[in-house]
Amino acid sequence: MGDAVVDLQEVGYVVAGVTVLTSITLQLEPGEVLGVAGPNGAGKTTLLSVVATLLAPTTGSGTVLGATLGTPGAKAVRPRIGLSGHDPGLYADLTLSENIRLWARLAGVPERAADDTLARVGLAGAADRRAERCSNGMQRRVDLARLLMLEPSLLLLDEAQAGLDNSSEPIIDALIDRCRATGGGAILVSHDASRLATRTDRVETLVDGALGR
Repeated sequence: MGDAVVDLQEVGYVVAGVTVLTSITLQLEPGEVLGVAGPNGAGKTTLLSVVATLLAPTTGSGTVLGATLGTPGAKAVRPRIGLSGHDPGLYADLTLSENIRLWARLAGVPERAADDTLARVGLAGAADRRAERCSNGMQRRVDLARLLMLEPSLLLLDEAQAGLDNSSEPIIDALIDRCRATGGGAILVSHDASRLATRTDRVETLVDGALGR
């Protein structure tokens, strides 16, 4: 295998005197899909934020896509990271089409690609509907469409199946398959370990900020 897509060594994160992550050591190899299961409040979202380079570790060290966490180089790889969080993050007063076209412009992607991707997730008929008038499931599909459009090397999904119906599952599969095929990787987190088992190569358990199989 080549260099790890993610390599964390004894990473910890403390905020306002509260330890959220403790001595996290994990590697994500090229083409690998890792599941992280754990109860609410275990630190899963914080772990993804560290891997996404949005938070710098308080202790320990790590690299993501070859960039060292906590350095300017980490910001440079951010466009290659696709993060889908609990909140789809749409602008409520914009239409679904306007939302995804905005993401496309920010990423330098042609607007036609944005429209095509919206159709790919079955939302062409709702393109002109304002996000605030769409269900959470529809909004989450738009967020996944964004990731399909941007084609990230590292995919980070935080409770990605929440609010999605079974017909939307192929979208997640397509995202994962692309990362595998291109030598990238994916980390999926969920409070439900059974949801992770069928899509991941291995599952780690995070409890009280610490990993343990």
